[in-house]
Order: sequence, then C-alpha cells, then structure tokens
Amino acid sequence: MRTALVTGGSGDIGAAVCRRLASEGFAVAIGYNKNEASASSLCAELRERGCTAMIVRLDLSDPASAEEGYGRVKSELGAPEVLVNNGGRAHIGLFTDMTDSEIDDLIRTDLTGAMQLSRRAAADMVKRGSGRIVSITSVWGEAGASCETVYSAAKAGLIGFTRALGKELAPGGITVNCISAGMIDTKMNAALSDEDKAAIVDDIPMGRMGTPDEIASLVSFLCSEGAAYITAQCIRVDGGWM
Repeated sequence: MRTALVTGGSGDIGAAVCRRLASEGFAVAIGYNKNEASASSLCAELRERGCTAMIVRLDLSDPASAEEGYGRVKSELGAPEVLVNNGGRAHIGLFTDMTDSEIDDLIRTDLTGAMQLSRRAAADMVKRGSGRIVSITSVWGEAGASCETVYSAAKAGLIGFTRALGKELAPGGITVNCISAGMIDTKMNAALSDEDKAAIVDDIPMGRMGTPDEIASLVSFLCSEGAAYITAQCIRVDGGWM
C-alpha cells in the first residue's frame, strides 16, 4: 500500500486531501501541529471507512519535530510515496509591526518546514525511483498582498523551491509541483468580515470562493500516473481571479 503524508491535515484543505487520497487507496498520515482533536476525528472517520490512517504531530517551525514525525510515519506506514506540503499559517498586519521572532516563525512554518520535510521525503523517493511532492501555496506568492508581506514572501519562496526541486528530481522519476490557491472557503478566512469576503468574491470572475475539495481534486491528479510528465509547475486554482 502506498503512503501519503499530508501536513496540515487537521485543516479544511488538508482534511479534504486526506479523504481524497485515502479513497484512492493510500495509507494516509494526517499531520497536525496543535489541533490533535480534529486530526484524531478525521483519522477515526477514515478508519471507519476501512482506510489505513494515522495521526502524526509535525511542528513545521521545529526541525526536530518534523524529523521525528517523518520517522514515525516511515516506521509505521512506510516511506511516503506522496508528500503534500499543506501545513502553514497566515499573518495579517503591517510588516513594520512584526517582530523578528514573528517573521522568523512564519518563514520557518510556511517555507523552511516544507523544504526540510521535502528533503527527507525526496531522499527516500530517490531510492525508490518514484514519488510525488505537491505543495499548497497561494496567489499571494505570485502577486503579493498588502498586510500579508511575510506570508506572501514565504509562499513565493515555496513556488521557487518547487520549480527548482522539480528540475533536480525529474531524472529520478519524481515530480514536484505546487498549487497556487485563490480564495478558498476555509476557516483560515474566518477572520475576514462578510463585507470583505463579498468584496473579494465580486472580483472573482466565477463569482464564488473555491472549495477544499477542488484543491484536493488537483492534488489527486498531480499524484496520479496521468500527471507523470508534469513537474516543476505552479498551477493556479482561483476561478480566474488573478
């Protein structure tokens, strides 16, 4: 059975990805940091459906935590054939108001953590001669967002990392891609007022927010044999917004 490790699996997009990959026969490792209850609930749901699943704590800002978590997954389910870098967090506020520690923590969580986990997974994928790495980034990594400066920088870094690593690992039969998500209907956007969300939706040609399942569908395709010749790409899912 193939193993998929999904970071941020306790969130809306991560949970949708876990459900989709589990339905396709993957043994799924649900990565979480703080929301153990949601991860455990999802794990129980998948097991009730007859799927193989486990939860694993991964504090992406802490290399030791990521190292330990990856080792647990490898020991219990086998080295991941699929890694989905979905974990991360946002920060809304003026850049000049951010402290050095806030900047460092956001970069380590949203960029460096994904890079370190990818390095571990890539080493095992090279030995196997196959693998898929998919990272969830943001349209703000392409366009930049006022008051989300560091978040935008981290997501831009993830796009550059994807394009470079995809070329580096291509000779080994491993694909590396990322999904540039637009306005997706998740709890991460709960901080926005109804008026703010309505204003954004007005600018989206499709006239609505995207869904976590729509992101999961693209993750599924990029992990399939049908996407074997697609690598080092950043694919935008935003309803024509940008």
